[in-house]
Amino acid sequence: MAMTPLTFETMDRVKCGAVAGFVLAGMMAFVPVMGAAPALAEPPHDGKRSVQTVSTSSQPLPWRTAPAHSILLKELRSGRVLYEHESEKRLSPASLTKIMSALVILERGRLADQATVSKNAARAHKTHLRLKAGEVFRLEDLLKAMLIVSANDACLAAVEHVGGDEAQFVSLMNDKAAALGLANTHFSNACGFDGPDHYSTAEDLATLSEVALQHPVFRELVREEREIITPVVGHRPYVLHNTNRLLGRVPGVEGVKTGFTSKAGRCLIAKVSQNGNDLLLVILNSNRRWNTARSLIDYGLRASETIE
Repeated sequence: MAMTPLTFETMDRVKCGAVAGFVLAGMMAFVPVMGAAPALAEPPHDGKRSVQTVSTSSQPLPWRTAPAHSILLKELRSGRVLYEHESEKRLSPASLTKIMSALVILERGRLADQATVSKNAARAHKTHLRLKAGEVFRLEDLLKAMLIVSANDACLAAVEHVGGDEAQFVSLMNDKAAALGLANTHFSNACGFDGPDHYSTAEDLATLSEVALQHPVFRELVREEREIITPVVGHRPYVLHNTNRLLGRVPGVEGVKTGFTSKAGRCLIAKVSQNGNDLLLVILNSNRRWNTARSLIDYGLRASETIE
């Protein structure tokens, strides 16, 4: 059964307090201030959406209406879908977009390369690290910032380095989507900003995530709870705290990515390995993604035992 919002908020205060103490004590003088992470407990959904499910467990989920616009839960070893709701619906993917960006970077870039932050990248809005124009980072460190804290300035700096400019890089993303057979996916930018031609589905994002998780560097980075990156020249560190609030709290969670925009809502892709079971969960546009994810993970693990 899912944790209550009160329990989640209590855990969040304890963890955030410990992290804040560490940062203030050791790095106050030189660590850039980053935006506060969203609260773990989120407001209730509107209760108007109907549910379409593929159920393999005798124990039902704790809701009557779907708590998200789109959901897909599958068992990776068998490929069997355990639960789905509107999984073929085209929606804004927000920063889940960065999974494709990261995959293209890993395939076409060299992680040891030194990438310079352009003025355009430094001006990136929404989630960012406040990177300075002219700063130089290893491409691998920019990739860490993209995947762990979803930094848009790091994302733009990385894609400009690999693709020449964002437009050329986006063409590479769409070529890769076509090669993977993602017929309901199209990208118009590399970081996940909303746009009429920027969309994907839970099904396509699940397929994309499975491909990305086959890459050892991607697989390792998305499970990191905390990292520190520094420019090639200089000693100004940037502390990265993973936006995935399930990491370290739900046993077996190994990533993958969070996302949020006003149009896309709160999104999440989670990979879970527990007791020999591997689950992949995609949630698009949910007002309470953490509790929804916890309930679906518990459900999926019970369902996987039933399948065996």
